Amino acid sequence: MGSVAGADLPAYPGLDDPHLDVIPRTADEVARIAAVTTPTTDFTQAQPFEERSAGAATVRARADANAFSLPSGNITFEDELQFKLGNGLFRKLWVSSPSSTLASDGLGPLFNARSCQRCHIKDGRGHPPETAADNAVSMFLRVSVMDPDGVPDDANLAQIADYIATLPDPTYGTQLQDVAVQGHPAEYTLGIDYEEQPVTLADGTEVSLRAPTYRADNLGYGPLAEGAMLSPRVAPQMIGLGLLEAIPAADILAGADPDDLDGDGISGRPNIVWSHEFDRPMLGRFGLKAGNPTIMEQSSSAFVGDIGISNPLFPAASGECTDLQADCQAAIHGDGDARGTEIDAEGMALVTFYSRNLGVPARRDVDNPEVLRGKEVFYTTGCTACHRPSFVTHRLENQPEQSFQLIWPYTDMLLHDMGPGLADNRPEARATGQEWRTPPLWGIGLTEQVSGHSYFLHDGRARSLLEAILWHGGEAQAQRDAVIDMPSEDRAALLRFLESL
Repeated sequence: MGSVAGADLPAYPGLDDPHLDVIPRTADEVARIAAVTTPTTDFTQAQPFEERSAGAATVRARADANAFSLPSGNITFEDELQFKLGNGLFRKLWVSSPSSTLASDGLGPLFNARSCQRCHIKDGRGHPPETAADNAVSMFLRVSVMDPDGVPDDANLAQIADYIATLPDPTYGTQLQDVAVQGHPAEYTLGIDYEEQPVTLADGTEVSLRAPTYRADNLGYGPLAEGAMLSPRVAPQMIGLGLLEAIPAADILAGADPDDLDGDGISGRPNIVWSHEFDRPMLGRFGLKAGNPTIMEQSSSAFVGDIGISNPLFPAASGECTDLQADCQAAIHGDGDARGTEIDAEGMALVTFYSRNLGVPARRDVDNPEVLRGKEVFYTTGCTACHRPSFVTHRLENQPEQSFQLIWPYTDMLLHDMGPGLADNRPEARATGQEWRTPPLWGIGLTEQVSGHSYFLHDGRARSLLEAILWHGGEAQAQRDAVIDMPSEDRAALLRFLESL
């Protein structure tokens, strides 16, 4: 695990967690945190509190599809009502304007889904289309073009070191919407072709990986710009977001080692993005390339981009419609009443509270001998260099659910070069076309139970955990090769450990 923070990063304003009401740690707390988060070398038994992935916020592990839909385990009775109100807005089906249901109109005109829940099904992972006739409701393509000047036009972005200058597609904006309200053409239809690529493990087992090629078919507004870069995204699971938001930025930055000064082959880098909410550079935490700094901003950008719903952070009534989509810009929108925007500040606060407090299920079988062996394999193979096991969150004045919790998300929240096999070749802020944020692993063993499938990675190409591992390259090439070469019983134990998370 890298331990040398990038030398220029502390100079950025805004990396002091302005979104949180923080109580400073004492020297004694700092020492205790360092001790409790140091990776273990004893694999004969589970670690203290390891079963409680989210500390006191952990919820019981249900055996049905609602395992990701419970509120934080330490939420108060009064705040559970706020959680349920936010859930109602998360599930709400928006309708097009004009409509008699003024509280729910404003959909689109271009959109990917009518509600948050339609993409984040049961608060879990989305999936690519199963068949040619299936829709892509929980998957879409991001799009951008390189800025020919090579420097961001926005002065705010220009002050962020190593920011990669891109622009929206002039016709299609920043993402492609495959649905539209009546009277407007959709922007495209998602097309995917798969090529099977066999990989032979050391014991002779053959695993087939499906390599996707993506197309934007049936373009509704003319061709994409020359050099347009497309990036497929499936909706990620929603659990534990508030706890990830409450990890001190300094603790995340302490793991960064962009020049691999410790020589371990791992060069984790933070994404630094401009916050619309706080009007300053901030550490990126959310999204597959860590392109958003807070849950509020992530949720607000999803409302305007995925559903076409304006909100206080992104008030454009036409959502993702560009200036070249004149009919879309001129359509009737749902922002003409007292709300000001199609979802107001109160509504966004409720959705954010809901997203912040979706509970992480307790681990299963932490004392199982095979799970413990798999944990040892995970640690000694070097997987923890990116999938950092644990953090302790900030002490927070007004967020007791997230305050000072020992959590086990198995992520360092940093960007890593995953090699050409997983590359989308589309930069995002400081992230290159081969870099992705390390995804949290908590809850990964419940994916099929919650989402009805076992598809993983940013585009759902992997049909199993083993396939997901075998797609690793770049900084994780050595770990991927070790999994290929290890004895079958060790590989089985590794997968059993992951299924326990």
